[in-house]
Amino acid sequence: MLLKHTTTKIKERSALTVNPAKTCQPIGAMYAALGIHGCLPHSHGSQGCYAYHRSALTRHYKEPVMAATSAFTEGSSVFGGQANLVQAIDNMFTVYKPDVIAVHTTCLSETIGDDIPQIASKAAAGGKVPEGKYVIHANTPSYVGSHVTGFSNMTKAMVDYFAEPGGEKTKTVNIVPGYVEPSDMEEIKRICAAMGIPIIMFPDTSGVLNGPLTGHFKMYPDGGVKIDALKKTGQSMGTLALGNLASSAAGFALDSKCKVPCKVLDLPIGLTGTDMFIDALRTMTGENVPDSLMFERGQMMDIISDMHQYFYGKKVGLVGDPDQLLALTKFLVSLDMVPTHIVTGSPAGKKFEAELREAVKDVPCDVNIKLGGDMYLFHQWVKNDPVDLVIGNTYVKYIAKDEDIPYIRYGFPIYDRIGHSYLPTVGYRGGIMMLEKILNALMDRQDRDATDVNMELVM
Repeated sequence: MLLKHTTTKIKERSALTVNPAKTCQPIGAMYAALGIHGCLPHSHGSQGCYAYHRSALTRHYKEPVMAATSAFTEGSSVFGGQANLVQAIDNMFTVYKPDVIAVHTTCLSETIGDDIPQIASKAAAGGKVPEGKYVIHANTPSYVGSHVTGFSNMTKAMVDYFAEPGGEKTKTVNIVPGYVEPSDMEEIKRICAAMGIPIIMFPDTSGVLNGPLTGHFKMYPDGGVKIDALKKTGQSMGTLALGNLASSAAGFALDSKCKVPCKVLDLPIGLTGTDMFIDALRTMTGENVPDSLMFERGQMMDIISDMHQYFYGKKVGLVGDPDQLLALTKFLVSLDMVPTHIVTGSPAGKKFEAELREAVKDVPCDVNIKLGGDMYLFHQWVKNDPVDLVIGNTYVKYIAKDEDIPYIRYGFPIYDRIGHSYLPTVGYRGGIMMLEKILNALMDRQDRDATDVNMELVM
């Protein structure tokens, strides 16, 4: 009954969001900060904000997310949070001993106008920051952008604070992986290792939010990019930024600061997306593509050719983050599927919309696209023009249930299933897993709807 009152009549809304298709900046900033080894994220605002940011990530990854807060009270809200943050920095370094504290702001501290660099400098001058330890920050007001924006801002902060210009260039490639799962970061590293290419990936949440259960608690897991590596990003031969909205800011900042050329690519989702990523690696480094990766590519091609009849003409509705939507849309179009309704809650700009419309220009129907849209509008579109499959985060399951549509969980957040942090969707292996998900959803529906007469044994 949750969404039974969604109407089919669509009215233009300019000042009301119903069932948003995004979450707030600090969550993305906290996720990025966890990708630094020995880092303790710090939410500069109220305890309520901090609790929400931690719980969202903990519920998605089923892992304890460590972070701290400035714990604003009424006094902090009126007079500013400088005293709170200075005390917090002292407490964190004294009690929890991180290598770096990554401060992100919230609506409240941004509205007050707290100057984080000035406060951090005051803490350092007062002896609150031990030698060899660091405090970095990103401005992440929740009333602007989305979790993707917060991820981008914190990733750029890693460049601003740590990348060192000068020195002889090495054969290392920097990779900014975009807002993807720890499993995707692992897969990107595996592909680079197969090609014999040394990389510095930042941030890197693999081994942090998908680590093993050992019976021993670690405040700071073994994973994450190390500060020494971040300092060396300025000596790398080039940077690949995967996903324009999440990654390009850091890549271009590194180019501006350290003269490391940056190439922006789509997320390596699907056959073409992965081809472009591997070709960019090959072109940048001069390394050959090994037979092992060509074998994986052939396996993916084999599945597509074998099962094309089940993909052909199927209409799909998509809700998610911009970089993921663009890569997924191109992947689905390459399978001769029909992305019909596409919604992101994140502001993405006219250039992104133009790219998205270019990707669906040959689709044999009108395609609804809304940037800065919400799931209420998406539901209305689906009611007026039903689809065969919907892809999106956990909140989309209510629409799938109400409209009785096959559904694949993808993106952030996913609260009600596991596996996304362990099983990649990027690269050829990840593409094979995505193909399996799509096929299973469509074939399960075919079996469910079949009668005793037309139930198929071999599909």
